[in-house]
Amino acid sequence: MTIKDKFGRPLRDLRISVTDRCNFRCSYCMPKEIFGHNYEFLPRADLLTFEEITRVAHVMAHIGIRKIRLTGGEPLLRRDIEILVRLLAQIPNVELAMTTNASILEAKAHALKDAGLNRITVSLDALDEDTFKEMNDADFPVQRVLDGIQTAADVGFSPIKINMVIKRGVNEKDILPMARYFHGSGHILRFIEFMDVGSTNDWRMDDVIPAQEIVDIIHAEMPIEPIEPNYQGEVANRWRYKDGGGEVGVIASVTQPFCGNCTRLRLSAKGELYTCLFGVNGHDLRSMIRAGASDQEISERITNIWQPRQDRYSEIRSSETSSLPKVEMSYIGG
Repeated sequence: MTIKDKFGRPLRDLRISVTDRCNFRCSYCMPKEIFGHNYEFLPRADLLTFEEITRVAHVMAHIGIRKIRLTGGEPLLRRDIEILVRLLAQIPNVELAMTTNASILEAKAHALKDAGLNRITVSLDALDEDTFKEMNDADFPVQRVLDGIQTAADVGFSPIKINMVIKRGVNEKDILPMARYFHGSGHILRFIEFMDVGSTNDWRMDDVIPAQEIVDIIHAEMPIEPIEPNYQGEVANRWRYKDGGGEVGVIASVTQPFCGNCTRLRLSAKGELYTCLFGVNGHDLRSMIRAGASDQEISERITNIWQPRQDRYSEIRSSETSSLPKVEMSYIGG
């Protein structure tokens, strides 16, 4: 069964935020001045249980979902996350992935692989120690992230995708060092334009380094050429090194919007569905589930949320829309 929205976009991808907590305070996601020591995160009772998450995922698999990505906050902070992975891995014909900051990936990689996780994406915004700490604002050493990546590769995750958010004036000098480091590694480095997600990251268009500029920086030293996407709705424009050193990707939500191919639905940690990364209002599923709704009723609710969908924020972005209130990325994942 396939359901489509108002623009004919099929529902294919589900992103599940398993926690709103994170141990980093990246300025583009959870700036410390907002998410400080006194910030009140969701109490455990408000979070969907693993069984509730799995139930929603099963229902969605029947209406078209073919890929599930676990996000956060930082998903590895959710206690016993490998148990959820094992439950979700039993859903047939669904690829299971996770995006993590890799701060505790070294300790968790083997358990995640054994539980059935298919793919891992790691967020890493710089190799330079000072720049990395400026980006994560948590005094966390970059080597522990690199160790987590290596451990994940050692237990069989391949290729690992590395996401690097680029903010002008902060970490653009690390574009080439990152490209050099992962060239020939078998991993896929992806550069992400700084986006106006949420309302707390002080986004300005002047801080965005356009995708084409990123491509030009890499191409000048290590020639690359474009290649076709792997599947409909792939968010990254793919490029490969002409010397056979692998590939890189560029996610250009700001300068080259890809709303027309968006097949993603997002489930927050407290059970609200969002039809867009730049959404404002979620649709409460948790109350339905805890009130005893049947799978059929949940399926009909999700269908009735997706079919009227007309989201295309990145295509209509302007100085006016960028200042509108939006749900924080740490709440619904990237």
